[in-house]
Amino acid sequence: MPRKCGNCTNNAVLKRPKTGDALCKDCFYWAFEEEIHQTIVDAGLFSPGDTVAIGASGGKDSTVLAHTMKVLNDRHDYGLKLILLSVDEGITGYRDDSLETVKRNQQQYDLPLTIVSYEELYGWTMDAIVEQIGLKNNCTFCGVFRRQALDRGAMKLGATKIVTGHNADDIAETVIMNVLRGDIARLRRCTAITTGADGYLPRCKPFKYAYEKEIVMYAYFKQLDYFSTECIYSPNAYRGYARTYIKDLEKIRPSAIIDIIHSGESLSVKKDVKMPQQTVCSVCKFVSSNEVCKACVLLEGLNKGRPRLGIGKTHKERRKWEEDLAEEASRLSLHNTAVSGSSDCGQGCARDEVNGCGSVFVGADEDDVNGDGRRNGCCGGTGSGGCGTTQRENRMPAQKVITARTTMRNLLDF
Repeated sequence: MPRKCGNCTNNAVLKRPKTGDALCKDCFYWAFEEEIHQTIVDAGLFSPGDTVAIGASGGKDSTVLAHTMKVLNDRHDYGLKLILLSVDEGITGYRDDSLETVKRNQQQYDLPLTIVSYEELYGWTMDAIVEQIGLKNNCTFCGVFRRQALDRGAMKLGATKIVTGHNADDIAETVIMNVLRGDIARLRRCTAITTGADGYLPRCKPFKYAYEKEIVMYAYFKQLDYFSTECIYSPNAYRGYARTYIKDLEKIRPSAIIDIIHSGESLSVKKDVKMPQQTVCSVCKFVSSNEVCKACVLLEGLNKGRPRLGIGKTHKERRKWEEDLAEEASRLSLHNTAVSGSSDCGQGCARDEVNGCGSVFVGADEDDVNGDGRRNGCCGGTGSGGCGTTQRENRMPAQKVITARTTMRNLLDF
């Protein structure tokens, strides 16, 4: 005998992963949407008149988010202006296809759409970045650039809020990742439903308590148009291991996802632990926790042929780069000192007190190639009287003396 819906007399068609309730489709739709509404109201995410940029990738989360935001905005009269905002990372065979889905969503939901691209903002595509960095750490570039691209696109649109489709599974995964990395700063803020509230552009997560399985079920039963292919560069991502761990926990204990989120919310940091303060990047003027933001550091590395610059906490690649620059600057300084000499006879050579010429020009031949009794490049000076004739064809072009400090400052200048 078919099981009845727990809220009405219709037959149940699903069992909610989050609560275990047996529901019919209509009751599930209502329960899912009203839980999102309650999350929005309890957290005070929006105010009437807000212009909200919906991060739209074409995937299940962002598609359900766009659909739900439109439904709730109409049903509960939020008074919001909704805009779809997409980021084109430049991943051939993935993002170009998913953007076609977003364009269809634009027509289906009757919402304006704006697309910003990595190539437009940074001069690089992810395809080009992967050619430089390989398949390890490429997600670091994409994540950092995409977050800033959303901010830039939202500012261009005059948005007052950004909403993203991060769900409960995503947040639980992030908690686990930050615990494993020992990243106290991110661990403290990763469970926040709104980030950047004290800045110029808050970012909200209405799906904070929504299970990924329920989002998929909602999209399936509603027959929403979404793109389901995984990014071709993500199989080796660190997050994938955290995701597998979370899924295994969920099989044993379905409430594990929410439990991890609540644990993250309850964590506190000792008062004497120094936490990074949010500031503005001195280069791009966007939000950063350092003087120069991660996006600018990574972009600098790409542009200078050091793509691993800035990856990791200790920036080993940056230290190696600085050491190489210091060594090169020191070599240039010694070379120019040798060229300029300690005592100039007027023709550019360094003379001694007896012969009038104590050294040859850099690169001069040790042999008497001219048959004049002196080495090629020697000035032929006559004691204290100064120089005779200088074989200037063997002299290196004059170079400006560059100290190691000046070289480092110029090459490291942001």
